[in-house]
Amino acid sequence: MKACNQCGKCCINYSDGGLTASSDDIAGWEVFNPEIARYVQAGQLWFSPETGQQLKRCPWLVQLDDMPRYGCSIYEDRPEDCRHYPVTIDDMIKDDCEMIEVKDLKHRQQAQRKLDQLMRDSRPPLGG
Repeated sequence: MKACNQCGKCCINYSDGGLTASSDDIAGWEVFNPEIARYVQAGQLWFSPETGQQLKRCPWLVQLDDMPRYGCSIYEDRPEDCRHYPVTIDDMIKDDCEMIEVKDLKHRQQAQRKLDQLMRDSRPPLGG
């Protein structure tokens, strides 16, 4: 498995209504970062504060250069779904994640263990 190259596919694929935030995330934003909370509507992410319409792209996704590479302008305060992604190798395959290598496809259980190890500080392991 390669290191993340910040292709942004995960953020782009899920930012138009595919993300959820925990009640703790939302409560924290309301108190400590109301600018983020402005984009939450009835517990759902990401809605325009001006129009109330679902945004097609996460408002916090920023293009870093011309490659394109992307970053998160609220990385330390990102929603739980973002902190936990990717959960499974199958998610990564479905999302065309550029971290996947041929050897990961051939040895999915081993790749899943490596993914769980990489993500140990961000989420509980699959099934745990």
